[in-house]
Amino acid sequence: MPNILTGLISRQAHKYGERAALSFKDAATHPWKDISWREFAEMTDCSAFALASLGVKPGDKVGLFSANRPGVLVIDFASYANRAIPVSIYSTSSQEQVEYIVNDAGIEVLFTGNQEHYEIARKAMDRCPSLRHVVAFELAQRQPDDHATLTFDSFLAIGRNATPECRELVQTRIDEASPEDIATLIYTSGTTGEPKGAMLPHSCFNATLPIHRERLTSLSDADTSLCFLPLSHIFEKGWTYVCLYLGIKVYVNLDPRDVQNSIRETTPTCMCSVPRFWEKVYAAVQAKISRMNAFQKVMVRRALTVGRRRNIDYVRLGRKVPPLLELEYKFFDARVFTPLRKVIGINNGNIFPTAGAPMSDNICEFLHSCGINIMVGYGLSETTATVTCFPAIGYEIGSVGTPIPGVQVKIGENDEVLVNGPTIMTGYYNKPDATADAFTPDGWFRTGDAGRIDNTGALILTDRIKDLFKTSNGKYIAPQAIESRLGEDKYIEQVAVIGDRRKYVTAIIVPALDALREYAEKKKISYKSMADLVANSDINRMIQERIEKLEKGFANYEKIKRFTLLPKEFTMEGGELTNTLKIKRPVINTKYADLIEAMYAQ
Repeated sequence: MPNILTGLISRQAHKYGERAALSFKDAATHPWKDISWREFAEMTDCSAFALASLGVKPGDKVGLFSANRPGVLVIDFASYANRAIPVSIYSTSSQEQVEYIVNDAGIEVLFTGNQEHYEIARKAMDRCPSLRHVVAFELAQRQPDDHATLTFDSFLAIGRNATPECRELVQTRIDEASPEDIATLIYTSGTTGEPKGAMLPHSCFNATLPIHRERLTSLSDADTSLCFLPLSHIFEKGWTYVCLYLGIKVYVNLDPRDVQNSIRETTPTCMCSVPRFWEKVYAAVQAKISRMNAFQKVMVRRALTVGRRRNIDYVRLGRKVPPLLELEYKFFDARVFTPLRKVIGINNGNIFPTAGAPMSDNICEFLHSCGINIMVGYGLSETTATVTCFPAIGYEIGSVGTPIPGVQVKIGENDEVLVNGPTIMTGYYNKPDATADAFTPDGWFRTGDAGRIDNTGALILTDRIKDLFKTSNGKYIAPQAIESRLGEDKYIEQVAVIGDRRKYVTAIIVPALDALREYAEKKKISYKSMADLVANSDINRMIQERIEKLEKGFANYEKIKRFTLLPKEFTMEGGELTNTLKIKRPVINTKYADLIEAMYAQ
């Protein structure tokens, strides 16, 4: 069979049978309910027949507008069996965003998650000519004039009752599948413009899955993973496919608000995440340490010193750990690190890939010192996720690792990171001009990121080229580096650094509101509202002092001279964040123009 994804589930079902492939939990299934490989394959086959019965043809687009659930993966693989193209839409997308993607991709069948998704899809039917069918995973209340939407159960029933001719048609499509077929369109989050659908053919996945098996040698089918980032994000989609390819059981977290409980309940040995997750873990641990007595603080400091020496100075470099140091580490691991990992839910940890934003060196070193094997990496939608990641031995903290096998990286004009290899997209769907702009004349993909390669071959990112700005004094500023450093603090939730063509650097800061309330209560600071609290001079003085400590090591011209605290978070609904939680700088510059101007009014 030419394509790995086309027959992956049936092959694994033949190999593993009744062993659990997936597990999920919601209000109806508490506790976690397993889905065996055999059940997964049966649902996939049934869905493939149902899609064919609904008239889905090779090359047709099948939309998935839902939060994570096993059904999303089922429809992905059912689409592959029909040589159709699944297109995931972030579950947080607005009416306008959904309609844009449905129309741009020409989606014909759209699967929806909850009631809100269903209602958005119903409205889209009138404005999206290509959309013929809506299938609802959940349907609490059908609209009175809706006689067409299928529930997922009725959709599966169509597949179970499929004619022999339909079943034969699907088998023919499986047999005719080609590596050149488009596997999926991954829509970029659009920080600076409208989303673009990166076309990833099956050849990209045929390359990337064996590459990850070759690189991630510690993984096996004895591992378990928790899927909690959106499956519409290439990082989670790619990572989950790697897990299924390796026979790793995947716990699918349905409710993003329940992630921490899910981790503690499932104790995964691996999971992909973004740095913000680990920033919150770090802030919570630091807050706990700050409440310890003097003896406990000394114990933790000594444990971290020993953990750093053992894991960073020896294990990281593949050097034999001195026996006395190993004994010390075992002592502190049992008394400090293991209880810490248990509280998080990763006491059985193997590797924890993280990417999607800059990772603080301090946090990375701290986690490794605690025996949490963070694997920092770098990739894009257009590169089928991973370009580089930490190797098992010899990784460099401060880098995003070395290129994975078969992928080439070099530095081009303006320090831009360029990538080549079998995992690169063929282009943006329906956008020939954007596709042409995305590649150099000799075929290297332009990432839009600035970086350099050190003497070990590791890639060090400096910033997004479009995010880099120059002050009126001619100094270049990399805002993400500053934002990442400030994100270490337990009182700081979100940061947008300002300063393009300005005389100095400022910032719009969203404080960690719960931590701020706790601080105000402890210091007996009275306030009537969050707006009142963030305007308080004592609060601003405290944040200023913490920023000054965090900025040590930055050049004077990079340091924040003024800042404004906001009483509410940046959100996707408010337009300040993309679906992947990246800051939309143009929106923030416009939305908070008055506050920004006030910081420069002198």
